[in-house]
Amino acid sequence: MAVMNPYNYSKPKNYIRVEPQSKQETGLLSSERKVSSVTDKMDQYLESKIIAAKPEELTYMLYEGMVKFIKKALLFLESGNHEQVNYNTQRAQAIVDELRSTLNMDVPLSVSLDTLYEYLNYKLLLANVDKSESHFNEALEIAENFKDTWKEAFNIK
Repeated sequence: MAVMNPYNYSKPKNYIRVEPQSKQETGLLSSERKVSSVTDKMDQYLESKIIAAKPEELTYMLYEGMVKFIKKALLFLESGNHEQVNYNTQRAQAIVDELRSTLNMDVPLSVSLDTLYEYLNYKLLLANVDKSESHFNEALEIAENFKDTWKEAFNIK
């Protein structure tokens, strides 16, 4: 049985490409240049991984990122760093917003997914405002279920 992908992966019409900064880093120390070089290589690796990925793999990467940011928010909640809790929660919410915006509403499954994403976003909002571990755990469970289901449905390794 084939699984229909409910997402539309075309780039938005107002897509803005950000050009990398110039390679001249005159004011940096040697150790800062090395860190910058490693970061540049990691960014290039991630960019090439994204460009080479199939659409289903891109969605899976988004689910992985969402789970990662919710887990990070939970860790920072335990340590009492509310600024980082807020930052990571907003990153997870941005992923949910991206997933919602790319849904192809011509596919019947998309309406159900949109409702679930709206609920997940609501739970993340409550978790962030209340700094509630139980809301974060519920959001994490939903996000992990999305990730696991997507992985199984499209045989992603």
